[in-house]
Amino acid sequence: MHPSHFSRPVWRRPPRVSFAGEAISAPERVDLAIVGGGLQGLSAAFAAARRGLSVRVIEARGLGEGASGLNGGQVIPGLKHDPDRLLRHFGERRGEALIDFASGTADAVFKLIQSEGLDVEHDRSGWIQAAHTPEAFTAAEERNRQWGARGADVTLLNGAEVALLTGAGGYVGGWLDRRAGTINPLAFVFELARLATEAGARIATGTRAVRLRRDGADWQVETTAGHPVSARSVVVATNAYSDGLVAGLARSLVPLHSFQMATAPLPPDLREVILPHGQAVSDSRRIVVYYRKSPDGRLVFGGRGRMAEPKSEKDWKHLQSAMIRLFPALDGVSVEHRWFGRVAVTPDHLPHIHAPEKGLLAVAGCQGRGVGLMTALGPRLVDYIETGDPAALPFPVSPIRSIPFYALREIGVGVTIAWYRMLDGLEG
Repeated sequence: MHPSHFSRPVWRRPPRVSFAGEAISAPERVDLAIVGGGLQGLSAAFAAARRGLSVRVIEARGLGEGASGLNGGQVIPGLKHDPDRLLRHFGERRGEALIDFASGTADAVFKLIQSEGLDVEHDRSGWIQAAHTPEAFTAAEERNRQWGARGADVTLLNGAEVALLTGAGGYVGGWLDRRAGTINPLAFVFELARLATEAGARIATGTRAVRLRRDGADWQVETTAGHPVSARSVVVATNAYSDGLVAGLARSLVPLHSFQMATAPLPPDLREVILPHGQAVSDSRRIVVYYRKSPDGRLVFGGRGRMAEPKSEKDWKHLQSAMIRLFPALDGVSVEHRWFGRVAVTPDHLPHIHAPEKGLLAVAGCQGRGVGLMTALGPRLVDYIETGDPAALPFPVSPIRSIPFYALREIGVGVTIAWYRMLDGLEG
């Protein structure tokens, strides 16, 4: 994700704890080089450095200028697929391990904030997946049943309960997952960077990794700093911003633009009825919309946008229309912030872990669960790097598979989004 030129995200406040990166000023050798300074890269850097490994993080932009700092701030456990489907797909042993890992991803975020005393605004009031059709409510019933049977703190909601908790109209029901919550994602990125550097990791911002090559037992990471970094192991944590650094990786992902906006602080009467208890919400539409309330009382509303970069406020019209459809009382309330960014999804809607060669790892595809998923995944990547044991990873290592007719993806995705948006409109 990258900030729009229209306005800055509502939570882009200067972190109270300053961060100064450490440039690559000479050739280096480390145990672990990490390309990408988002949540995945920083979580792995912190875990590795705390265990005594020497770590260099190479970030092409500034901290928090990707999806990790500019996402919707929702911390949602689990995956896109429900437990029973994961068991069918991965088998009982691997499936159960994956379900256990996915169930605890939100815990990883909130426990880290508490145990390390991180300066991160957060609220663990839960997440509502709101159903807009009877068919979607049936799916919510099944999802609630499966997670409830595993002891998760979840509750099925009828239409009236969803209306009371969200203040939105048009939903027939849904379910509430109390394991989830919200955070200030940008502050979380900066605090993870602080933890990693205090543990001994070195982070270079504004520095791009331009080439990877084997050099005996090590990897050489060539950078725009003009100095290489030699490392025993490399983690490529670039996700939606993957390029040609790892052959085929970018072509295995579908990049999408996620548009977000934030209203002016809501007047007191609307604050009392719109998300009065602080839950985050995503709905069941094909083109999902998601929203939360910021600590200063704004409604932060997001959804899929056009494939091309936006050129004017009109490019957010579809999002504003969706917001007014759900919250008619917001008609006339000004929108003060608009921004967009890039996310990546995989064809099977599961995160992928790749190990193309010995000592090289690449992970991509968050499917809207990135805050918890990538925070929890970092230490597991380090486990694998240290032991070489595939059981240390929650997902099996898979080969990189380029998407067929990748060059036509933008046209196909654009047509699909337009078609799904029309169907969502017909369903209300």
